Amino acid sequence: MSPHGNGNLSVMTFQEFLLEGFEGGLQTQALLFALFLALYVVAVLGNLTMIVVITLDARLHFPMYFFLKNLSFVDLCYSSVIYPKALANFLSSSKVITFAGCATQFFFFSMLVTTEGFLLALMAYDRFMAICSPLRYPISMCPSVCACLVLGCYCGGSFNSIVQTPLTFTLPFCGSNHIDHFHCDVPPLLKLACADTMTNELVMFGLSGLIIMGTTLVVLVSYGYITVTILRMSSGEGRHKLFSTCGSHMTAMSLFYGTLFVMYAQPGAVESMEQGKVVSVFYTLVIPMLNPLVYSLRNKDVKDALWRLGQKHTAK
Repeated sequence: MSPHGNGNLSVMTFQEFLLEGFEGGLQTQALLFALFLALYVVAVLGNLTMIVVITLDARLHFPMYFFLKNLSFVDLCYSSVIYPKALANFLSSSKVITFAGCATQFFFFSMLVTTEGFLLALMAYDRFMAICSPLRYPISMCPSVCACLVLGCYCGGSFNSIVQTPLTFTLPFCGSNHIDHFHCDVPPLLKLACADTMTNELVMFGLSGLIIMGTTLVVLVSYGYITVTILRMSSGEGRHKLFSTCGSHMTAMSLFYGTLFVMYAQPGAVESMEQGKVVSVFYTLVIPMLNPLVYSLRNKDVKDALWRLGQKHTAK
């Protein structure tokens, strides 16, 4: 790192950062490593299974499963952007990440986690169209429309990342290069900056708040209409099945949006790093692990597809 003068303040251009991760001795670090590794393996296997099953089974080539496959892909990618490095740091005395590596990790993490938020809103809208407008559904959600909607989700995630990444990593950092987190994120990086970060915080709170509130509104309105439609059904069994499925989906979405709101879209979120680490584990690891379980174990079509693939495998 090369210092240069800036009045009485010594500003450093760091070539590397240190990810401090979680506090604790060797035993605590080993326990956390085992826990995080188990969760990460389950998340990878679950999301890979969903991608393979939906790709190979022609009976699942419908909009809902196309969106679900993209959700599994995003979950797989953004947990993999963070946890291989985090797991290595649990067992290493050197927790170094280069400046370029930190910026790259943050860019892809920010892009993918934002894309997931848009995808969850899109999946809620898809269920709204399927349940509330079944006659229009095949036309409204044709393959070309679905592809454009998913592309829009990725573009929205990319826009957020393109705004946030240079705004954060062009800040002058001084004093310490120790990031009080287990991955590169805006709040802990802002604490290392030796310049006024008010603009960065306003952009983070404003942009994150707009995305979270906008997508949450789509989810709530969609499931509101779905609930009204279900209540009008004459079949009690049909109502129970749909309520059960939609309830699990709403739980998964609430956990995702809630943790993001706590971390990025409220004033004061930057100050509580210890809380931030725990909250980050939920939306970077626990939710990617839970999504395949929520959307497959409670879905008869996916379970049937898994059974058919298993039968083909044993037949060979």
